[in-house]
Amino acid sequence: MAGFYTETQRQLQNEFGTVNLADRILDAVVAEELSDQQAEFINSRNMFYLSTIDEFGFPSCSYKGGQFGFVRVVNPKTIIFPNYDGNGMYMSMGNIEAQAKVGLLFIDFENPRRVRVRGEARCIREGSLVESYPGSDLVVEITVSDVWVNCPRYVHKMQPLEQSPYVPQPDGSAPLALWKRVDLLQDVLTAEDRDTAEAAGLISIEEYDRYVSQGKLV
Repeated sequence: MAGFYTETQRQLQNEFGTVNLADRILDAVVAEELSDQQAEFINSRNMFYLSTIDEFGFPSCSYKGGQFGFVRVVNPKTIIFPNYDGNGMYMSMGNIEAQAKVGLLFIDFENPRRVRVRGEARCIREGSLVESYPGSDLVVEITVSDVWVNCPRYVHKMQPLEQSPYVPQPDGSAPLALWKRVDLLQDVLTAEDRDTAEAAGLISIEEYDRYVSQGKLV
């Protein structure tokens, strides 16, 4: 598969004597589309890590979570996922708009397993795909260029406790993010969020930090 390794990656492979190993792994496990087994695995996840690149050349890594099945494999070359309410910075989505290139890492922490995907993405703002994800403002569509399974030996075995209460419900509703109740942010929120925050009770940034340090986000 031409063009998979960069020149610098090759230099390191030569330095540490792993060129043949790297080529064997490339031939054995890297594919240009998802297998049925990989698609089933991705469809079963409720979180993944998304990497993007900004216009300054800096990478950004973001955690994306949702209901089980919020990432959908449309076909062996296409993956979609929603973008839910965030902090308004639009780091990942802005990077996708500018650079398109993305990397995704899917992990099973209970039965250690990893699948890596990379490809090119675009943001969809309206239409049936967006409507199929109540509570989303965008849907990201990824055209897969490479997919491979990583050795899971360093994945720590962990068990989930519960789903995040902030994941949108089937009707798109979700609790107000705790940080939106911080007093110093009220003048930059939407009128709807501001009214909801005032009804719930405003908090200081110090109180918010204390809640976060204690794992209390609702």
